[in-house]
Amino acid sequence: MDRVTCDNCPFSSLLASFLAFALVLSLSTEQSFAFTINTPAAGSTLTAGSTVIAHVDPGKDTGIVKVRYYWYGEQDDTLVEQDDSMASGSIVAPVAMMGLAGSDPTFGGPLKVPQDRIGPMRLLAVAEISRGRLGPRSVFDEVIVTVEPSAALTTIDFETEKPLQLGRAGQSSAFGHVDSLGKVFELPVVADFTDGITRRISTPASGTNYESSSPKVIKVLPGGLLQIVGNGKATITVTNCGKQAILDVDVNVNEEPNEPPVADAGANKSVKAGSRVKLSGLKSRDPEGDTLYYSWDQVRGSKVSLLDANNSEASFLAPAVSEPRTYRFKLRVTDRRGADSLPAFVDVTVEP
Repeated sequence: MDRVTCDNCPFSSLLASFLAFALVLSLSTEQSFAFTINTPAAGSTLTAGSTVIAHVDPGKDTGIVKVRYYWYGEQDDTLVEQDDSMASGSIVAPVAMMGLAGSDPTFGGPLKVPQDRIGPMRLLAVAEISRGRLGPRSVFDEVIVTVEPSAALTTIDFETEKPLQLGRAGQSSAFGHVDSLGKVFELPVVADFTDGITRRISTPASGTNYESSSPKVIKVLPGGLLQIVGNGKATITVTNCGKQAILDVDVNVNEEPNEPPVADAGANKSVKAGSRVKLSGLKSRDPEGDTLYYSWDQVRGSKVSLLDANNSEASFLAPAVSEPRTYRFKLRVTDRRGADSLPAFVDVTVEP
């Protein structure tokens, strides 16, 4: 008997639909989903002091006990996870909110946007997973949002002595103890707003622009950093939202020529969870060949224990992850006469 085909019959259409549905179902069940912050969404703009409903998707991670939420500035290098809540010797970020299985939504809830911040902020969500006798482990997700106050800026001011005196010529140039040619520093700048809140606006990301009346004395670097390049007087002017503040600076440092060093944190890399990861600053250099002092900090991702953070090579143990996650580290180097480099960054992607 010949085989009968009927491409237009209802049964053929039903069979095709069923096969298509089965294929989609198969793909969806095989696809891996990571623990993810759904709201607030990455790149969104939030009002300072407002409350948003934080919501996460557990993905394929089962056994989640709780999720802790933390707020950080985009480049803050003070990171903390739940097990470090009793850490001493440094400022730790408080838990902004904790979501439990019975929360609404699950592992989420009302999250207060920082009242006194402005500009890019990182929201870090750390989920604690119970593994019975194996002990807990954690997974995380992180998004960057922009925080804007609803109030208007009224005045700008420098939180420093006026006029600012830099340099103690003739003193020992021991590392970290004197201002010198090449020294890089940040001026603390704050602004008052009509809601009565004073907010720090030291970075260009918060809308602040810097100008130096004498770049041969004080040079403006990227990121709102300033550098001593010569002796003399200079006026630093900052502007934001049409307001401005002026600071007179008097520089009197040892005139020994000194070019700032250059930090090199190495190339970005991908590693496997559980491996020992080495961060290398060995390619950092100083134009005069001076000995360098190193400082590593973590500025992205859930906190890891960083060993030898003041050496040319630092290391950490790549944590367990269910999906690839990126950890970012910052390196600054300083020569023996006190000149600083601009920060260098390296990303380490940890894979399961």
